[in-house]
Amino acid sequence: MNHPIADVSLIKPCLLVIMGVSGCGKSKLAKGLQQQLNWPFQEGDSLHSAQNIQKMSEGIPLTDEDRLPWLEKCHDWLKEREVSGDGCGILTCSALKKSYRDILRKDIRGSFYFIYIDVPQDILLQRLQKRKGHFMPASLLSSQLETLDTPDADENFIKITVRNDPFEEVLQKVLLQLQHISLKS
Repeated sequence: MNHPIADVSLIKPCLLVIMGVSGCGKSKLAKGLQQQLNWPFQEGDSLHSAQNIQKMSEGIPLTDEDRLPWLEKCHDWLKEREVSGDGCGILTCSALKKSYRDILRKDIRGSFYFIYIDVPQDILLQRLQKRKGHFMPASLLSSQLETLDTPDADENFIKITVRNDPFEEVLQKVLLQLQHISLKS
């Protein structure tokens, strides 16, 4: 079945935070967007402290206090991308609570969007159980889902619902929405 293909040349530079719970596909989507758009990319997980990674590896959920320095590092990367002159970048970050998203977007003046990947819990659990070499165990999924505040209408976000859709379709859906936003502005 043929699906529409975005014209990436029509997508205006902006900052994107690919968000959602562990296992939703943030990194894969971000890398796909980075390939298509050729924008700088930062894996948010790599900005976690060794202590945070250790806690999660042991199945201990992070507290807001644990997350704050990490969120500040994520924000700093976004701010750096904004002031670099090109105003574009792609960051993966769970951004589970509205208060976390507020930290990420504070004092950002340019175009900024969250891309919220919504995946049913049963599919997330299957993905996490199959995942190898990641510090986030499947046992923490329920705490992430409990923490998740889905984005509100007043937050600039694109919601993409994913079940077992082919990756290329998901990527094109996001690119088409970014193209649509760019053409409207």
